[in-house]
Amino acid sequence: MAEIHPFYQQHRGAMEAAMRHRLDLAEAMLRERADITGIDGIRREVMDEFAIVLTQTPYVGGTASRMTDFFMRLIGFMAISRVLRRHGVPLPVIGEIERETYKAQLLDVPEAERLAAGDQFMSAENQALLREHAAKSTTESHQAEFPEDFVYDFVAPGPDDGFEFGINYRACGFCKFAGRHGDEEILPNICGLDFDAYATRGIRLERTQTLAGGASHCNFRFSRLQRDG
Repeated sequence: MAEIHPFYQQHRGAMEAAMRHRLDLAEAMLRERADITGIDGIRREVMDEFAIVLTQTPYVGGTASRMTDFFMRLIGFMAISRVLRRHGVPLPVIGEIERETYKAQLLDVPEAERLAAGDQFMSAENQALLREHAAKSTTESHQAEFPEDFVYDFVAPGPDDGFEFGINYRACGFCKFAGRHGDEEILPNICGLDFDAYATRGIRLERTQTLAGGASHCNFRFSRLQRDG
């Protein structure tokens, strides 16, 4: 079997714990919506598949790359999707189960902590950092060193726009991963996780097109959700 990159091996324990937590949260939905009764067997299959997925996960710079966190948080859903697909679960049902499971997992984080993370993401300081990372992602040297990474542009709003800033992803690491390993069919389910990831932090994500859907880029647009009080 191929080896896991040392960076992911270092974080493997935490990533596996997150996967086990997701399976706990998904158990009732797997029984009721996917008509799966052998939950213990599914758990083992998913964790075995996750071990394979870890060997396939590309290294894109570790802590120096903001996209590493995206891979670490979401790549496990590829393992869940693969296993459920093999058991004949329809793709829309897989997507619903994964999205609700992920939302429940996100909501386990205290609200104050989630909203603080959202404020940090929307801050002027982070926007400046995003500009830097975006510019770096498009360089030939970065793409040569990390060919499986994302490539994206920072988007500043125009005078008539209703968003605070945006990101256009021109190349997606998950799309590259799916294309390399035959996961194109389950890829849209990964895209669907983005909305709750931001909403639980007090951020509205608007997106009308994706690379996975055949567009030239994914058009992420961010603004703050209204908060009570």
